[in-house]
Amino acid sequence: MPKIRTTRTKPPPEGYEDIESILDDYAKKMRDAENESHEGKRKAESLWPIMRISHARSRYIYELYYKREAISKELYDWLLKQEYADPALIAKWKKTGYEKLCCIRCIQSRDMNYQGSTCICRVPKAQVRTGTVVECVHCGCRGCSSDS
Repeated sequence: MPKIRTTRTKPPPEGYEDIESILDDYAKKMRDAENESHEGKRKAESLWPIMRISHARSRYIYELYYKREAISKELYDWLLKQEYADPALIAKWKKTGYEKLCCIRCIQSRDMNYQGSTCICRVPKAQVRTGTVVECVHCGCRGCSSDS
């Protein structure tokens, strides 16, 4: 969630006005997802929409800076400092094999049942048995390995 801007905070760098409306849309979607009823859902399932919106917003900022080169380094650093994007996730996206990573929890071995393993969504679709439903417990991802 981005930090709240007050009169004492530094104003955003040049170029923020161009992407402000899109970031406001993400904030509105995030608010709707947080206020959405989670009756009938598992405990982890209620967080999945929030994770997806956070991933989409981080991916948008990543692509603006690294793929399209549409924003400046100063604006990119400011957006990360204001928590508009997840810097750890973006750092993983820059490495080979992690280009489609859905969340950091999927590669942390401490959250898994078996020592040293990763999430089921990281397994390439070719290695998963047919008929097996692949769905991440943490974020609801259905497959984010680079081979999928």
